[in-house]
Amino acid sequence: MAAVKQTMISIEHVTKSFGDFKALDGVDLSVRKGEFLVILGASGCGKSTLLNMIAGFEQPSTGRVVVNGRQVNDVDPHCGMVFQQYALFPWLSVLDNVAFGLKMKGMGREERRNVAQRYVEMVGLKDFANSYPKALSGGMRQRVSIARVLANDPDVILLDEPFAALDAMTRQVLQEELLEIYQKSGKTIVFITHSIDEALMLSTRMVIMGARPGRVVCDIENDLPLPRDAAVQLSPRFNELKSQIWNTVQAEVMKALGTPAAS
Repeated sequence: MAAVKQTMISIEHVTKSFGDFKALDGVDLSVRKGEFLVILGASGCGKSTLLNMIAGFEQPSTGRVVVNGRQVNDVDPHCGMVFQQYALFPWLSVLDNVAFGLKMKGMGREERRNVAQRYVEMVGLKDFANSYPKALSGGMRQRVSIARVLANDPDVILLDEPFAALDAMTRQVLQEELLEIYQKSGKTIVFITHSIDEALMLSTRMVIMGARPGRVVCDIENDLPLPRDAAVQLSPRFNELKSQIWNTVQAEVMKALGTPAAS
């Protein structure tokens, strides 16, 4: 009998309101250690709000969020966040940006540079370690953001549409690189996207959020074999899953607009 994986994130009966606006209503969700969970859903369904509560940037109105056995009541240092915007320090080199969190933890200069160098190399930026963010493309800056989070060795990595602003070719390259990093690191990852193709490429499991107020309406295991590359999109199973997800998302969008979904 296979061992049951430890629960890394537990979201328990969570609601979230901003004044009279209810963003989330009765969300229950568990994420297993080592899972790559992708959260899908139309704009305004509460995906980013949910991610912000896991990180500790927002607190539930009711219910609770637990990460690795600890209830989240404030910004959680055990979660690392990668945003759509790169949020790098322009006055620091690539290496120093990646090492910044380690410096804040009090790690010695030589050790933190060695750790940072390892993750800079992991994301393919060895030749740019001494460059500054202004000299990098958008895709390269996002690699630095990912390396900085990895260097801090969090329990959970949270990514809020990190590739949305990138061109299609760069996005595909970074998807494949992130998947390789996931397989090497074994980290628990929660990733938000609007793209069904991206969800299928990256995830081991997908959750679809319903129209506002947000709630979980569908939970799908991604059984496409790993490792994956762009060729996975040609497989019949990819298209079966894509159709299932699209029909669910479309029904929720139509519900939000007050329009009956097409049969």
